[in-house]
Amino acid sequence: MRLVGPDGAQIGITPLPEALRMAQELELDLVEVADKANPPVCRIMDYGKYKYEAAQKAKESRKKSTNVVVKEMKYRPKIGMGDFDTKTKKVEQFLNEGHKVKVTIMFRGREMQHPELGRKILDQVAEAVTEVAKVEIYPRLDGRNMTMVLGPDKKAQAAAEKRRHTDDSDTPETSTPVEPVATEAAPAEPVASEPAAAPIDATEPVAIDEA
Repeated sequence: MRLVGPDGAQIGITPLPEALRMAQELELDLVEVADKANPPVCRIMDYGKYKYEAAQKAKESRKKSTNVVVKEMKYRPKIGMGDFDTKTKKVEQFLNEGHKVKVTIMFRGREMQHPELGRKILDQVAEAVTEVAKVEIYPRLDGRNMTMVLGPDKKAQAAAEKRRHTDDSDTPETSTPVEPVATEAAPAEPVASEPAAAPIDATEPVAIDEA
């Protein structure tokens, strides 16, 4: 067999009894890591530690993998504006959660003669969610239905979020009106006047500056 040491160093071609002896002296295990190689490759290692580390790596890999689910939202060619808004908001929610969305227009009877109505609705949906999604599969007829697939657009979502933060920071703060401070009027000074038949106290009005 071709033997690899516990530190990864190549020991070389080694008989099985010799490899087992070396592993026992190090209080480690002799593990076959490439049985289809010629000759087979074995490594001296702590097998329990190896299994634990392999399980941890597999666990981390599962965490990082994204479980993408394709949701579906169905529209009718003559859908009302209220239903359109409700369904489209749900489509946007799915996209924000990281799901793909298959948008389906369902035709009935003679509606099949006007596929442009379905295409118009699909275009409106795509336009409504342009800040969070991109069209992955463009509208196409599928039997009596017309379908389109939207996928989350991380760059568009990040740009939209950045614009929202910028708009919030540019909003001017409302100032609290300052109450005017009342001031007491200074007493008017008497103004001298020429003597008359009956003495009269004359005062001249004094302008008061408001604070």
